[in-house]
Amino acid sequence: MRIARLQLVRAAGFLVLLFLSSIPAAAQKASPTESQVKAAYLYNFGKFVRWEGDRPVNPDSLEICVLGKDPFGAVLDATVEGESIAGKKITVRRLSTVQESARCSILFVGTSEESRLAPILSVSQRQGVLTVSDIPHFAERGGIIGFVMQQDRIRFEVNRGAAEQSHLVLSSELLKVASKVIEKVPPQT
Repeated sequence: MRIARLQLVRAAGFLVLLFLSSIPAAAQKASPTESQVKAAYLYNFGKFVRWEGDRPVNPDSLEICVLGKDPFGAVLDATVEGESIAGKKITVRRLSTVQESARCSILFVGTSEESRLAPILSVSQRQGVLTVSDIPHFAERGGIIGFVMQQDRIRFEVNRGAAEQSHLVLSSELLKVASKVIEKVPPQT
């Protein structure tokens, strides 16, 4: 009888330890990944931007494009699947050159493109594309929205001067939640 109780206590203890050890793993799975957060931001940025000027856009869809090495994989596609903004279906396209971005509304510039950043920003500006990246100091270098890490959270900086040069109007709500708003565009080199 004593042996049966001891085995029962050990089994119960093992189950409690197993349950307690699974809590942190479940909690980690519940928090979004960096890619998920950035993909959600990309989608939501489209709600707070107005594109002006003459640009070749598809009246039925808003294209989010990724230039360079894709850090999202299927996450971006899953994030926007079935979503729309102002009645426009959201689509995702991967690009190999910036010249393919004329129909893009939002262009995420991968870190693999840092060495070609100046010409990419120049072309994107002429095309009226919202540029977004996690390249260090992206907004300070003339990009429109740059992801930054602050206190272990993904935030973003906005270059309002670059947006104006690209004929984009950013809502005041977007500017309020930005961690930094830059008013001037650096001279192109």
